[in-house]
Amino acid sequence: MLNRWLFKQVDNSALVVFRALFGFLIAVEAFGAIFTGWIRRTLIEPNFTFNFIGFEFLQPLPGDGMLWYYAVMGIFGVFVMLGFKYRLSIIMYTIMWSGVYLMQKSSYNNHYYLLMLLCFIMSFLPAHRWFSLDAKLKPSISKISMPRWVWVVIVLQLWIVYTYASVAKLYPDWLDGSFPALLMKSKQHYWLVGDFLQQGWIRYAIAYFGLIFDLLIIPLLLWKRTRVPIFLAAIFFHLFNSFIFHIGIFPYMSLAFCIFFFPTEKVNKFFLRNKKQHYDKGEIIVPSYRNVLIAAMLVWFIVQVCLPLRHWFFQDDVLWTEEGHRLSWRMMLRGKSGRINFKVVEKGTTDTIFVDKKEYLSRKQLRAITSKPDLIWQFAQRLEEEYAEKGKQVEVYVEGKVSVNGGPYKPLIDPRVDLAAEKWQHFKHHDWILPSDSD
Repeated sequence: MLNRWLFKQVDNSALVVFRALFGFLIAVEAFGAIFTGWIRRTLIEPNFTFNFIGFEFLQPLPGDGMLWYYAVMGIFGVFVMLGFKYRLSIIMYTIMWSGVYLMQKSSYNNHYYLLMLLCFIMSFLPAHRWFSLDAKLKPSISKISMPRWVWVVIVLQLWIVYTYASVAKLYPDWLDGSFPALLMKSKQHYWLVGDFLQQGWIRYAIAYFGLIFDLLIIPLLLWKRTRVPIFLAAIFFHLFNSFIFHIGIFPYMSLAFCIFFFPTEKVNKFFLRNKKQHYDKGEIIVPSYRNVLIAAMLVWFIVQVCLPLRHWFFQDDVLWTEEGHRLSWRMMLRGKSGRINFKVVEKGTTDTIFVDKKEYLSRKQLRAITSKPDLIWQFAQRLEEEYAEKGKQVEVYVEGKVSVNGGPYKPLIDPRVDLAAEKWQHFKHHDWILPSDSD
């Protein structure tokens, strides 16, 4: 039964078309980061970057090196789109994208994380066997079918992402529309639609349409009777998000995924008119690496299911502590603002320096550091290292208050704790993060 489900051969039209669309989008992501100035603002202008903790060895290239880095990534994206040296191109893009993703957190985005996962998955898929330069240059690799596990992996990954995105919305500030209202308030000056988005019913429409859409889109795409209506809803949903929130390629990538749910005849009609063949033999071809493949899939999906749950094992609310927030599909769920001051005290003296954060941090980093405990800790470590290079041993204390979703400002960091002396714990609550119910 398992062999029949995973290793039955099915038509590969959806996969090869998705590869072309995916390659185009990742190329746009890379080249767009150059031309919009994102790289300069995020990786070149700042004095240092906030790495994922443990990946401090990943640092931006000097000078304009990151511009060339992204240009090379863009070229690899074009190669993926064309199916030229596909395997090498997608693996190189995966490595380069993962490197820059782990290199900085000031612009953390769940969509960037999803792109890293998808690039990794695509590295193992036979997405170049048709509709590619590789297949044209080497006809011996041409094939119009693929094993069904390819489809299973993609659909399961999507289901996990959408389901967790929906479940994460089940909290009071989302359900009563207060956070969606806060989101729309920041869009009140948008051309043509700004005033419309401030209407009272809009907050509830966004809250419940978003929650229900994320929960049901995969099941409704799988059911033939609801496939077209939910696809039309997906077009509206993702184009709305693109226009209102400017979240890059993610809405268009999400729409591209829908191709996996439509019949091959439809895919060929709209994208592959020259593909006269339609695979329908349904052979079951069990590879010699069957057990390794199944084990790898099990491990992958166990991690994907468990990782977003880890915040439940930390003390207090993840909306407050941020512990377990990243890599958990908690997308556009809260708005936080804060005020924070860093105080450096030289050991053995009463000499105190109040740090001017603007001398160290970019505008984007200044916004991020006010409410993110891990960034606060990293900056304290940075200050301690800087003074150590000057031959001074110092302690670093922090006073900060944070507001969640427009609520009252409350103290976030224990001002009595020397953060320079604290160790970071990936799987343990940090006691220097004050409780969310403190005053």
